[in-house]
Amino acid sequence: MATLRATTLVLHDPRSGAEVGTIPCATPAEVRAAVERARKAGAAFGRLRVDERKRAVRAFGDAILARAADVAQVLVDEIGKPPGEAWTSEVVTAQELFQHWLAVIDDELADVDLSLNPINYPGKQVSLRAEPVGVIGLVMPWNYPFHLPLRTLVPGLLAGNAFVFKPSEHSARVGALLGEIAQKSLPPGLVEVVQGGGETGAALVDAGVDKIVFTGGVSTGRKVAVACAERLIPCALELGSKDPAIVLADADLDRAVNGIAWGAFHNAGQDCASVERVYVHRSVYDAFVERAVALTRSLRAEADVGPLINADQLAKVSHQVDSAVASGARALTGGRPTGKGYGYEPTVLVDVTDDMLVMTEETFGPVLPVIPFDTVEEAIERANRSPYGLCVSVWGRNVDAAVEVALRVQCGVSYVNNCCFTGPMGGAAWTGRKQTGAGVTGSRYGLHGLVAVRTVCVDRSRGKRELWWYPYTDALTTMARGLVEVGRAGGAKLSGAQMAIGGLLSRWK
Repeated sequence: MATLRATTLVLHDPRSGAEVGTIPCATPAEVRAAVERARKAGAAFGRLRVDERKRAVRAFGDAILARAADVAQVLVDEIGKPPGEAWTSEVVTAQELFQHWLAVIDDELADVDLSLNPINYPGKQVSLRAEPVGVIGLVMPWNYPFHLPLRTLVPGLLAGNAFVFKPSEHSARVGALLGEIAQKSLPPGLVEVVQGGGETGAALVDAGVDKIVFTGGVSTGRKVAVACAERLIPCALELGSKDPAIVLADADLDRAVNGIAWGAFHNAGQDCASVERVYVHRSVYDAFVERAVALTRSLRAEADVGPLINADQLAKVSHQVDSAVASGARALTGGRPTGKGYGYEPTVLVDVTDDMLVMTEETFGPVLPVIPFDTVEEAIERANRSPYGLCVSVWGRNVDAAVEVALRVQCGVSYVNNCCFTGPMGGAAWTGRKQTGAGVTGSRYGLHGLVAVRTVCVDRSRGKRELWWYPYTDALTTMARGLVEVGRAGGAKLSGAQMAIGGLLSRWK
């Protein structure tokens, strides 16, 4: 993590809270210079053939894997991730991301030819072409500081864009390492890194980029959206969440408990996809809680659940839990800081009510509030009360019934008997509803936001004029009316065809 001291980021180890170094913040002038370097590099890179860009991006991926141990170690040191989590959630997933996009990008970027009526449009060809947006400003959070930027960088580079990347101030060292690898393996200037806090992010929006891709909190996302709107810059926003899990009466409780506990506590709960509220059918509620408490007590500090990122996040999680307990909730396990660095004990809360902060506001910590329900309709209604809509997970042996429930929750990603794992997949769309934002990463739908579409029309006809050009005559009107009559439901097809042909012949006399 980091704190801001004048124009310098002061770095801290979340495992101990100790200061471990500093990184200077980029000035507005330095941000503008980075954008200009990226624009120059991107102009040349965007003109390359797709196969040439693929070679460059493949080299970038190979360079990352060659530094895999360094990447994992800086994630452990700066974010406090357990080593197993650092490797599986950010290094292995990076490898899979490159493999996916390198395999599909030719088809995804291929021109799309439209099918035209040769009688109406003789000699004409119309196609849609995907082109680079230009320079994309990439503002990313600290919770997955290596993989999250790659989700946009990899397809965006293959599409021919250049990037100026501002890492979170709390993951500056991870951002610096990613930038170093990019600078050494890609054309100079194609991926620029600018360090700093909110002022640096604001300077990036103001520096002439062609688009902003932002992942972070709702309040900051609103500011980004306003700033981009004032400059007529498109932006993609992935914001907060409060993801529910619904455990049906027929759920396999062992699987549900194991999956939901991981969904709540991995990355210390600091994941937009974390399970942050659990609705359990009353018939299996006690059994679920008993098993969830036993599993939670078995988790090891640092080896299984790392610390929170900083003192502010620790204070936020502590406040939500303390507030819930003061209002009648009970922490059956956990419920307090570990006393070491920014660690917080994995916590299971019961006797929770819907109006408590742990049920309404994003926690972003290792807290699992569990609440019973009596009917499926009740569970769906309570799940949909949140202003957020990223993920839901539904757990039940009757898979078809569980799918039906999952599809009725207002969100962008629905899981049945699993949770949280598709975000890193290059081919899966990661998107939300409501205040979670309208950004999309992954899949062809995410790629659509990283290209500018051009319609190309080529006419090889030799006629002196088109049917619809001047002069407008009665024959033109007759032909048009005939075409409409032929095409409309219940139209007089024969007389319409006669009108159209007669008008056409008269038009060309």
